Amino acid sequence: MKRVAAEYIYTLDGSGPIADGFVEYDETDGTVIAVGACGNPSGEPEFHKGILVPGFVNAHCHIELSHLRGKFARNTGMAGFIDQINALRDSSDRSARMSCIREWMDRLWRQGVTAMADISNGDESFQAKASSPLYTRTFLEVFGSEPQDCAKVMDSVRSLQKKALEYGLDAAPTPHSCYTMSPELLTAASADALKSGYLSYHSQESPEEERMVISGSGALYDNRKRLGMSTPPVSGRPSLFYFMDRLAKVHPAPFTEHILLVHEVCLTDEAADAVQSAMPCAYIALCPLSNIFIHNALPPVGMMRRKGMKLTLGTDSLSSNDTLDMVKEMYCLQSAFPELGLGEILTWACLNGAAFLGKEKEFGSIVPGKKPGLVLIENVAGDGRLTAESRSERIV
Repeated sequence: MKRVAAEYIYTLDGSGPIADGFVEYDETDGTVIAVGACGNPSGEPEFHKGILVPGFVNAHCHIELSHLRGKFARNTGMAGFIDQINALRDSSDRSARMSCIREWMDRLWRQGVTAMADISNGDESFQAKASSPLYTRTFLEVFGSEPQDCAKVMDSVRSLQKKALEYGLDAAPTPHSCYTMSPELLTAASADALKSGYLSYHSQESPEEERMVISGSGALYDNRKRLGMSTPPVSGRPSLFYFMDRLAKVHPAPFTEHILLVHEVCLTDEAADAVQSAMPCAYIALCPLSNIFIHNALPPVGMMRRKGMKLTLGTDSLSSNDTLDMVKEMYCLQSAFPELGLGEILTWACLNGAAFLGKEKEFGSIVPGKKPGLVLIENVAGDGRLTAESRSERIV
């Protein structure tokens, strides 16, 4: 048994932070044994200046795009971002791409990420994931705007799933977004995802996406047409309703599977209410630094909180972010929404992410019997707020 102590322990077990707290844990596997307040902080053999928190859960990442760090222009909008993806995705060879994946998987672990929901379009990340202590659920994302390609695309992604399972990974197909998939493929990929119990979907990420579906106009619509691609049917309603209509082709609501709606920058009250009604296990993945990078916008976090939506936190990829740093994402949210307390943001970054992954009995909070990992966050202000200098380091 080992013991570590800090100025504050955020257990995220429903109680507030513990001042001058300690955590005892099994040093062989990290299982938490006891948590409490120190009787004599100065006598603790391992006392840290800062706060101890559970390991983070990165709820949305594209680790296979790590080789693209620093290569993309900012504030291009979604259409411009997609053009850059198409031009630069294969700008490094396979060996270099896999090396970057390993480097950033290691960095995520050292900075305190214990689990991750990761997007894969190929097999390049499988070896790094299989050898990492970091738990991942891999969402095998599919694209295909032409209805006649649906069967071929699904055959391909199911072959990729078989390879992922051979590596021992939890993995299944998932749909990408409304604007990169035919209606038929959106339903087919969703069917496989729902069968697995977990679905991740890029939703309402930009005004361009909304204009495409609501009115058949805008930069993203023009981009798709220029490339000779079919576009989703014009519905006159927010794109989230189109997605829900395609889900209903799989089975009627309610959808009790774990569904992650990524970004939701353009979420409306009407769409939020529809989600709450039809998806009791829906989670929102906030990726604020990516949203600012691409189109300088943030989701309606205040409305999401008022409606009691389950929020998680992700970093997205190094094509739309300068780093994969969960503390910087939290600091961004706290700066943009100063009403947010650190305990609430940590709940999104740890416990809610674990719940989405179905791992809340193991990760997400510092409770005896769990193995969440212990992470030290340093350079926290006296009022319990993060600063631009705040940084994280794994202790356990």
